[in-house]
Amino acid sequence: MPDILRLLRRLATVAALALATAGHAAEVSSSGLTLGPEDRSNVLVVHASNSVEVFRGVLEEFSRLNPGVRLEYTELSTQQLYTDTVARAAQSPGVRSGPDLIISSAMDLQTKLVNDGYAQAHVSPQSRALPAWANWRDEVFSIGTDPIVMVYNTRKLDPARVPHTRRELLSLLQAADQPLDGQISTYDVQGSGIGYLAATQDTRLDSMAGALLAAFGRNGVAIHESTEHALDKLERGEITLAYNMLESYTRHRIERGAPLAIIYPQDYTLMLSRSAIIPRQAPRGDLGALFLDYLLSARGQETLARESGMRPVSASVIPAAGVRPMALGVGLLVYLDPLKKRHFLDVWRAAIIPPR
Repeated sequence: MPDILRLLRRLATVAALALATAGHAAEVSSSGLTLGPEDRSNVLVVHASNSVEVFRGVLEEFSRLNPGVRLEYTELSTQQLYTDTVARAAQSPGVRSGPDLIISSAMDLQTKLVNDGYAQAHVSPQSRALPAWANWRDEVFSIGTDPIVMVYNTRKLDPARVPHTRRELLSLLQAADQPLDGQISTYDVQGSGIGYLAATQDTRLDSMAGALLAAFGRNGVAIHESTEHALDKLERGEITLAYNMLESYTRHRIERGAPLAIIYPQDYTLMLSRSAIIPRQAPRGDLGALFLDYLLSARGQETLARESGMRPVSASVIPAAGVRPMALGVGLLVYLDPLKKRHFLDVWRAAIIPPR
């Protein structure tokens, strides 16, 4: 009889666990992840440019810490995040709809949303602890940083020829044996917010940016709207080198055994922020603030670094390596001026897509 009782208790425990798991099951798609209970009373909607695969560990820990919250996460491009926010406000002004938190690597577009009145303020001990460069107007916040790097396939490029500066990259592109002809990739700045930000910062910081763009065009550069697409080709050996990639995504691949290596340009290495805003129209801005404060907390920052490869905000300044984060603020809006943007894209297209 005691054995039967023990068996019944075991079965009851298994059944209870199965019900709990069913209520908190993860629903995964190619561009999203849902975690938490099926109860719809506390639903946190997050739209972000962070890859689901890279960001999943962070989302799962937040869900474990907040079991009463259903988290619906959708991965979108940086440009889509911006245009959706603006369109939503135009179509349904004053209506509470859309995401409760937006996270994007296009910190200039996030800053523009704040500047144009699409975000709401948030003040907490976690936000107040941020350095000045990581918090603008208490409306846009850096949750972590990511160096912009060059990446190459170690099976395709002789270590002796690896470029460590942009000048060395230009020399390699101009070499007589054309080692990078049809073998180099970079962002399509027409469709990628992060690509546009990185390219315009190059123009601002580097007098050789125009010559480098022209050399890309002469070598038949492949253009992509995401780091992941470029890294796919790089990992398969279809190209040799990719310019202006995200370090965190690359490290994730290297840890899985991809034959890739990272180059931190010695002339300068851009450090962008993954920035977050609580939209003015957020249905549950309180839950958006809850997730934001988790991301900014000591535990959240540690989890971000461990699970996604991003650098904690407190460890983002590396003077010895010439790495400094770009500050959030109006300085990022210069190349979003319509005339400046049109001129830059015209120049970029003329260089990258030369006439046949």
